[in-house]
Amino acid sequence: MNVLNIAAHPDDELLGQGGTMARHVRAGDRVTSVIVCEGSSVRYGGESAGEIEADSRKANGVLGVTDLRFLHLPEQGLEDLRLIEINRSIEAILREVQPEVVYTHAATDINRDHRILLEAVLVATRPYAALSVREIWLFETSSSTEWGGSPLLPAFQPHLFVDIAGTLDRKVQAFECYRREVRPWPHPRSPQAIRARSQYWGSVIGVEAAEPFQVVRMRR
Repeated sequence: MNVLNIAAHPDDELLGQGGTMARHVRAGDRVTSVIVCEGSSVRYGGESAGEIEADSRKANGVLGVTDLRFLHLPEQGLEDLRLIEINRSIEAILREVQPEVVYTHAATDINRDHRILLEAVLVATRPYAALSVREIWLFETSSSTEWGGSPLLPAFQPHLFVDIAGTLDRKVQAFECYRREVRPWPHPRSPQAIRARSQYWGSVIGVEAAEPFQVVRMRR
């Protein structure tokens, strides 16, 4: 199966779905991860762009993802682009990869880049525009999804859970490759919090650890 994982910023490609990506790889699926925005100009003044990209490759290597792509669109600047510009970049990847399953951000995220990217992905994956796509899953993003919600945004309410008890350690190890992004406990982007979050969602469905998703479309 061809899987396309589309995230806005470096580390977004694994915070909410890293364990699931590792499961896809173990199952023999072909996983392509796309990081749409560069991740240094706003937070680090652009000085660490090469370092962050190297961290991304290392992190995805831990998950087993070898097809990692960067679109280098402006961080916190997607709202300044026409949506069609973002769509075209995504559509080109869709034509090449021909994914059956697409993962991207939830609409509940407080980060505007995440919400704009979701809109672009939904446009690009319209049923008659991307015939290969059978499923679209939306993931949560630590320190973004939980900081949205009422009254500005709807709450994140997952419909589907993936048991990641067997890949949780790999997910945490992958996140720790992002040296500039690791925060001390109890920050949501600390290794302990990522593990605890996965264990919480696991407790919801009766397993050791899980990742939650909203389902936009599923064709059987």
